[in-house]
Amino acid sequence: MLGGVENTSVSPVFVGRAGELTTLTGALGRATAGEPQSLLIGGEAGVGKTRLVEEFLDEACGRGAVVAVGGCVEIGADGLPYAPFSTALRSLRRRLPEEFASAAAGQEGELARLLPELGDAGSQEAYHETGTARLFELTGRLLERLATDRTVVLVLEDLHWADASTRHLLAYLFRTLRRGRLAVIATYRADDIHRRHPLRPFLAELDRLRTVRRIELSRFTRTEVHRQLTGIMAAEPDPALVDEIFSRSDGNAFFVEELVVCHTSGCASGTISASLRDLLLVRVEELSEDAQKVARIVAEGGSTVEYDLLADVARLAEDDLIEALRSAVGANILIAAPDGNGYRFRHSLVREAVSDDLLPGERSRLNRRYAEALEADPSLVRDDERATRLASYWYHAHDFTKALPVVLRASVEARKRHAYAEQLRLLERAMELWDDVPADVRAGLRPIDYAGAYPPCGCDPATTPLRYLDLLAEAAVAARLCGERERALKIVKMALRLLEGENATDHDPVRAAWFWIERSRLVSGLARGDGWAEIATAQELVRGLPPSAVHAQVLATAAGWGMLHAPGLETFAAAERAVEYAQLVQAEEMELNARLTLGALMVDSGDVERGLAEMAGVSERTVQLGLISEAARSRTNLSSSLEGVGRSRQAVEVAREGIELTQCWGLLDHEGWILSNLTESQISLGHWDEALDGAQRLQRIAYSAKPRGSAALRLAQLAEARGELATATELLELARAAYGKHDPQMQYTLPMTRVAVSIAAAEGRLGDVRTLLAECAEAGFPPGSQRYAWPLLLAAVTAEADTRGLPAAAEGRAEALSRIRSIAKSLPAPEAVWIAHSLSVSAELTRAEGHDDPDRWAEAARAFGPLERPYDLARARHRWADALLASGGRREEAAALLCEAHLVAVHLGARPLRESLELLAARARLSLTPGEPASPPDEDGFGLTPREQDVLGLVAAGRTNRQIAEELFISPKTASVHVSNILAKLGVAGRGEAAAMAHRLHLLQEAS
Repeated sequence: MLGGVENTSVSPVFVGRAGELTTLTGALGRATAGEPQSLLIGGEAGVGKTRLVEEFLDEACGRGAVVAVGGCVEIGADGLPYAPFSTALRSLRRRLPEEFASAAAGQEGELARLLPELGDAGSQEAYHETGTARLFELTGRLLERLATDRTVVLVLEDLHWADASTRHLLAYLFRTLRRGRLAVIATYRADDIHRRHPLRPFLAELDRLRTVRRIELSRFTRTEVHRQLTGIMAAEPDPALVDEIFSRSDGNAFFVEELVVCHTSGCASGTISASLRDLLLVRVEELSEDAQKVARIVAEGGSTVEYDLLADVARLAEDDLIEALRSAVGANILIAAPDGNGYRFRHSLVREAVSDDLLPGERSRLNRRYAEALEADPSLVRDDERATRLASYWYHAHDFTKALPVVLRASVEARKRHAYAEQLRLLERAMELWDDVPADVRAGLRPIDYAGAYPPCGCDPATTPLRYLDLLAEAAVAARLCGERERALKIVKMALRLLEGENATDHDPVRAAWFWIERSRLVSGLARGDGWAEIATAQELVRGLPPSAVHAQVLATAAGWGMLHAPGLETFAAAERAVEYAQLVQAEEMELNARLTLGALMVDSGDVERGLAEMAGVSERTVQLGLISEAARSRTNLSSSLEGVGRSRQAVEVAREGIELTQCWGLLDHEGWILSNLTESQISLGHWDEALDGAQRLQRIAYSAKPRGSAALRLAQLAEARGELATATELLELARAAYGKHDPQMQYTLPMTRVAVSIAAAEGRLGDVRTLLAECAEAGFPPGSQRYAWPLLLAAVTAEADTRGLPAAAEGRAEALSRIRSIAKSLPAPEAVWIAHSLSVSAELTRAEGHDDPDRWAEAARAFGPLERPYDLARARHRWADALLASGGRREEAAALLCEAHLVAVHLGARPLRESLELLAARARLSLTPGEPASPPDEDGFGLTPREQDVLGLVAAGRTNRQIAEELFISPKTASVHVSNILAKLGVAGRGEAAAMAHRLHLLQEAS
């Protein structure tokens, strides 16, 4: 049907079909292994069968396969006999002339029935009972011979036009091919296979063959259409355009291309190309007059029109209506609805073509008849569709006075069902209609009926007329909730221009403050700023005004911002005022929000039990009131606060409850925030594989910038701890990009810096370690930052201790250690987990200064013991064992510590820690198998000879081979041999790594 339409815009990017392409390439692999493959690819016209085959053939050619393609030809009711086989065999003969001649030798006359170039088929017997079977057998044998030493891919296109002989030959090959490296693939248009189509029984027959696999191509999803448009336009398409084209094309790839042509060529909105419309209308125009009339009526009725409603609008005698419907269904124009209660077009674009062909007056008249029929008898359609359908009918009938109230009512229905994208579209239509509706009609509309986002500003929503600003408020919230944050921000800016611009039509500071708070939320969510400027503007607008819900919201928002950016007395006071104002105006939802912030601030200030109790109370109350979004936020904050005081197991329980809640209600964005907290606590508990799965899921579901950043950060933390430094670096950059530069919150910046410090230390970039810590010290560590600051400080001081004794690290060491000590003194350690971290930092400081004290590490390890922090405990035990061995005694105790730490490192996959433990055990000749006796200590360390120990000392001091030779009175060549032996015995790649290991494992006598 669409064969004559030229594709004028094709995406250079292959979209979707990953599963189908995998099936095809898998079949190619089996064919290459000598197992012939048979596949059918079906799909409606324009769905992308040819593009899929092209991508597969590119892959096949890349693997060295010989490809031959033949297409069936549409001529009348049947195609040319064997046309696709003739074309394909001709291609094979051209590609493989010698091989083809050899395979066809002696049978050229018979095979000439398929390929006339082989000889004179007329010289052979024209009629014979076994002639066809013979020809089929020879064709199969020819293909098998050609595919003996090479992979051959035979593609037959447009099987729906195939003649009977082609179908029979193909069926024969599908049944009988058993040898050769051969794949036979046929395509067909599924939508052309009507009940009496000859391909229908053929397909049914092939379905019974186990050797044949059928691939049915579905239409593209919205995401795939988005990718297709991006490829076609070579730019990111506007979301509204994606929605429009996806809706109108139904995901048909060809129709998407045609609609893009319309868009780029400036066709009026709502139209399709003339060539496509003409093709779509051909079969419609062949129907009877009554059937065409019914088709036009159904085209204006919606995706499906109920029979009773259609009968009311068509005004035909029942027998005439049924006969018209039978004709349209028989022509495959209309189909019965799945529930049997109505009719719809087989393809929505055909419906659109029919609708476009209506005269302007005809369209509005039909829509008026639909609206009048539905108003007279609302039972004609389902209850949940009535408002939307009626709104559409009145709108397209151009009766805006009747349309506006119904459109608004439909938007309310959409909001009740949490269908915010649909609500937004309806509200935008209401905004479009607003000025065309008489003022007296608008005066009868009330905010209480239509505006759920109406900010209570002292006006009575039951008596105050609905305003345009109310629509903007509704639309902004709907856009934000459906993920259209850019659109929401534009709407908010429009509202603020109306309220505060030079041509402001209204002055309402409370309403303006509400919009500024919305703007703050959107700016922050889009990572375009921290939102404080907008909050400050809102505070100024409500300053001195009587208490109101908006005033309480402004205070609560300011307190919430301060909790994340500037916790302290001022933020604490703001939270208390927000609670007080919310109670004054009896806004319990706002009060709970402020109490949640207050509870978190109490925890950060050290009032842990009361703070957690306050947050738990809020969480319980939000569930009682059915405030799902607030309940999700309460679990987000509560799980974070529990993690902040080291109660990771409780944090996991709360987070899982929150995720269950968000999944039940479809709150994906909230789920992302809670999932971020869950993975953080799982990392603390040593559940790294679970954390990895959770972070990867967060990557998939997060559509806000900051949850995406959290996913990358968690993955970076795991990658760094497992020694995957390149991956960790890449993920860290993704996290930085997602968080943005405009909203530097300590909960993001400090953990990112900790990972960066660990990566730099592992790569020997001690200068970068010191720079990163100095930058954080300059920014300061506000109250509540200890949960992020202590791990950062530990990573920095560990880097200093690990490089103790290296000449390159000596310069600046005193300043760096002084800075670390100063920061440590300023950081509070109110909970056991941070006390344990502070003890580790203190022990590392001692180690960095050359005095490795086993008692300090024993204290740190005992502090971590009951805290369910296996990785932190293993690291402390590693250092404790190292200190014990350095002191020259208690080898059995050290061996036990190393075994315990090694088990944890292996379980977690913490490769750097595991390798350090194994190196230490090897140097001390201790077994890492529990219960196995230790060997006597190796005095010369890793089997190094006395001369090699001398050389290692000079390597650690930074000497070159020539300098070593001069100092030890040996030749440079001998020095080089010694260095090579040392590197091999230590199992390291270079001199720097050898020097670092020598100091870390006490292989040298170091000066303090």
